[in-house]
Amino acid sequence: MKTEEKLNLTMLCDFYELTMGNGYFRAGLQDRITYFDVFFRNVPDNGGFAVCAGLEQLVQYIQNLHFDEEDIAFLRDKHLFSEDFLSYLRDFRFTGDIWAVPEGTPIFPREPVVTVRAPAIQAQLIETFTLLTINHQSLIATKAARVVQEAGGGVMEFGLRRAQGPDAGIYGARAAVIAGCIGTSNVLAGQMFD
Repeated sequence: MKTEEKLNLTMLCDFYELTMGNGYFRAGLQDRITYFDVFFRNVPDNGGFAVCAGLEQLVQYIQNLHFDEEDIAFLRDKHLFSEDFLSYLRDFRFTGDIWAVPEGTPIFPREPVVTVRAPAIQAQLIETFTLLTINHQSLIATKAARVVQEAGGGVMEFGLRRAQGPDAGIYGARAAVIAGCIGTSNVLAGQMFD
């Protein structure tokens, strides 16, 4: 299995996650334990269930979560963040807990798929990536499960040419195989995930 290059994705978040974190810090709430659940309201195709995927990338993201000096300098240049908050980010590590449905598991509307319990700033800063990875990969896995079910098995994933960027192609292929596809046309995804 080929390993992925370790890219620091910490800044792959909505800007308001950082401004909210700064506000929590200034209000002295950085250590207050908070919870949030990821769930969906309904299955768009009335298929009854969806399929969970994306958890492995979420865990990898959280394990590598850190702000380097380039990130701190970028945020300092915005003139919105206190120096104390920027110092806090310099030593930032996620210390919370995450409970999740295993990948490949059928999931249902209005039921938690992922639950995060963490100090307020930590929970805030992982919100965007949590939604990004779980929503995208679960969407692909759900569609793939429907196609495999209708075809009676033996379906190959061939979505790379239509994917919206390299990551969508790679992780879309992974999600489709989790949901029952027997392989992928995506050579890099095959190499990365065997």
